[in-house]
Amino acid sequence: MNLKNVLKNVEVMNILGNKEVDITNITSDSRLAKPNCLFFAIKGYNLDGTKFISNAIDSGAIAIVVDETTDIDSLNVDANKTTIVQVKNIRYVLAITSCNLYDNPSKKLKLIGVTGTKGKTTSTYMIKSILEKHHLKVGLIGSISIYIGDKKIEDTDRTTPESYKIQETLDMMVKENVDVAILEVSSQAMKLDRVTGCDFDIALFTNLSEDHISPREHKDMNDYFEAKLSLMKLTDKLAINVDNEYTAKIPSLLPNKTIKTFGIENPADVQAKNLVPSNSCIDFTLMMNGEEKDISVSIPGEYMVYNALGAIAVSSYFGVTFDEIKSALNPFKVFGRSEMVPNKLGLTIMIDYAHTPSSLESILKTVKPYTKGRVICTWGVGGDRDSAKRPIMGEISGNLADFTILTSDQVRTEDPRKILADIEVGLKRTNGEYTVILNRTDAIRYALSIATKDDIIVLPGLGSDLYIEYMGVKYPYNEREVIHDIIEEMIANKK
Repeated sequence: MNLKNVLKNVEVMNILGNKEVDITNITSDSRLAKPNCLFFAIKGYNLDGTKFISNAIDSGAIAIVVDETTDIDSLNVDANKTTIVQVKNIRYVLAITSCNLYDNPSKKLKLIGVTGTKGKTTSTYMIKSILEKHHLKVGLIGSISIYIGDKKIEDTDRTTPESYKIQETLDMMVKENVDVAILEVSSQAMKLDRVTGCDFDIALFTNLSEDHISPREHKDMNDYFEAKLSLMKLTDKLAINVDNEYTAKIPSLLPNKTIKTFGIENPADVQAKNLVPSNSCIDFTLMMNGEEKDISVSIPGEYMVYNALGAIAVSSYFGVTFDEIKSALNPFKVFGRSEMVPNKLGLTIMIDYAHTPSSLESILKTVKPYTKGRVICTWGVGGDRDSAKRPIMGEISGNLADFTILTSDQVRTEDPRKILADIEVGLKRTNGEYTVILNRTDAIRYALSIATKDDIIVLPGLGSDLYIEYMGVKYPYNEREVIHDIIEEMIANKK
């Protein structure tokens, strides 16, 4: 597409060089630049994209976009060979130009946006499962993987991709005749214009609780809520949790929207009652459209009922049946979310993504009543994130787990000892037994060595992450493989 057409609806401050060049791809990552690329040199939190312009040009970029703070003369770019475009709000422009290049693919299918503190990933997979039972072809873009139907396109490492990746993927889905695309939307994605230009048909707000409050994310809960709420303003059809103090406000804040509510405690359009939990699933009675039907979800926990209700509320806009809902939710599983790990020792081991006070409390309260022996909770929290939640989570683990093993999580650039010391503050307020083992593999090894078949080992934190980030470097790390290898070693050594 001609550069002038790519820049449609964009306010350009300055442009140097050939305005007629043909653009075939867009990126803000110089490593992904290809011939005929439009490269966005974004100045981010950690990296300055202008430092990588020469790399992008070497890889084939024929046009560069810079922001209003950039001194073009200092770039040492020959405008006779590489076009330079200067704009305000560069991330917004990245999204708009990506929509232009791929001819607004979100307008050619049904697009569902899912946001909230907890349950986003599981809810997207539940929606996908239900709609596929309704005989629709479904695509999914989320924090674990990108799917088109049953085919996994690639694994992902963030909740919401950059805007150019979203548009490229939606375009691929259109070409693959996808009926419905589901997009997991983080609050950061809203703040950084990653979904700008997306034409949403339905939006789900699962819940809101304390998380992502830090200098780099949100200054307070109101800022966090407003970022999430901004997704709700992009479409006319919503699904809202009426049992959460924040999301329950939305019907009054957005009175002109079509809203389907869901909940357990309060009256709702989609409601659950008669919850019957076990250690492998949770059963409940679903009330919807004046009817009641028994439903089972093959992942335990009351919070899983909320995920199911939200998914059902969204799917109800498509006219799904009770039988389709029932068959979609059992059997059902999500990688890294309340995931049971089969093993040769017959131990009960659960991997989960819980990394907030409420999610840790939920997972421990879910497993404790059905565990004959001890709940052995082996965990830590991520670095460079809200430190206020650390002692709170320590207290939760101390009160609910029978034994806590504190260990490293995604420490990022923070001292892991400092992180664990913060958690210990809360643990020491309880009578809970605990130990500290800094290395995560060593911690898992210790948990396996002390566990019996009556115990459950809960590994919150990494979930679907297949890496450990330490001092800015991501090292491959799959907890399932770590568990397998340790157990093989234990068997070989007759331990």
